[in-house]
Amino acid sequence: MADTQVRRRPVTTSSPAPLLSRRALNRATLERQSLLSRSAMPVTEAVEHLVGMQAQTPHTWYTGLWTRLAGFRPEHAADLLTGRRLVRIPLMRSTIHLVSAADCLALRPVVQPVMERGLNANFGRDLAGVDREELAAAGRALVEERPLTFGALGRLLAERWPGRDPGSLAQAMRAWVPLVQVPPRGLWGRSGPIAHTTAESWLGAGVTAEPSPRRMVLRYLAAFGPATVMDIQTWSGLTRLSEVVEALRPELLTFRDEEGRELFDLQEAPRPGPDTPAPPRFLYDFDNLLLSHADRRRVVTEDYHRQAYDRHGPVPQLLLVDGFTGGDWKITGQRGAAVLTIRPYRPLSGPDAAAVTEEGARLLEFAAPDAESHDVRLLPAP
Repeated sequence: MADTQVRRRPVTTSSPAPLLSRRALNRATLERQSLLSRSAMPVTEAVEHLVGMQAQTPHTWYTGLWTRLAGFRPEHAADLLTGRRLVRIPLMRSTIHLVSAADCLALRPVVQPVMERGLNANFGRDLAGVDREELAAAGRALVEERPLTFGALGRLLAERWPGRDPGSLAQAMRAWVPLVQVPPRGLWGRSGPIAHTTAESWLGAGVTAEPSPRRMVLRYLAAFGPATVMDIQTWSGLTRLSEVVEALRPELLTFRDEEGRELFDLQEAPRPGPDTPAPPRFLYDFDNLLLSHADRRRVVTEDYHRQAYDRHGPVPQLLLVDGFTGGDWKITGQRGAAVLTIRPYRPLSGPDAAAVTEEGARLLEFAAPDAESHDVRLLPAP
């Protein structure tokens, strides 16, 4: 009997996804955040590209727009707030974000699970037995009659639900009904009560009936990618997004980071080389660049962590040097002078020190145009 040959199928191995170094991730994200060069986009378009800006403070986010947009002035955003083309509303991570009117109506239903989870964790026991539809209808009528602070809203709701904690009732409204903060709160150089009304009443339109986590993921990648699934979940506050990303996989490129984690990205998204120059940039305290990845090392350095900033104290405003956190800054007023104090984490080279000082002078011109004098103080590094 003749020997028979067993034919074996050739073993095929897929090549590993291309590696993106931390520095390459840094440059890709900075480019999409308009932090390698300032963008000429109009304010509304820029805010939509960024998928909103975290804005629980009334004014610091204006610096975030200035550092990204060429020729930006505070009134460019303030006028859009009073004109109801921009709004401030709880969205990603259940935190207040500045978004366009269109994104307010499109994104708020997508993050509804985030709002529900926070409410149930913190106030669920106080709200047991409260009829959701009844409370939402009663609260809507109150805030649409006139904008109310949460304190006033809670007291009025407690008249209808005696024995319930007013604060919990107001927080239920925050979670169950899309509520926007109305001006003058958030206007540059002005203040006002933290008063709310419904997004539908303020904007004259209803929220979308078909929320799209898929579209939200794609927009996140355009503004913050390349990214892991955990990055997207960290930014949004949503869970179980691996299912959404898997459905998108045929449309996306995949990479790996230095730890071997899978990164996803849009095919046409910019990915500059790791040696692309990154000028100094002044970030505001709640800049989403610093908050929107599970692994923040693409921007945040060990030098930052060594500062041991007080978790319960003021959030520092950070300076980027060569694209990474290189110090902090603050503006104070002294006898009519606006003083910018910059505290670098490490000694700066001569060119870096000059570039930081020049950018700081521009920041003072933006933030304190009416000051009698401007003074940039670059402190020695420790």
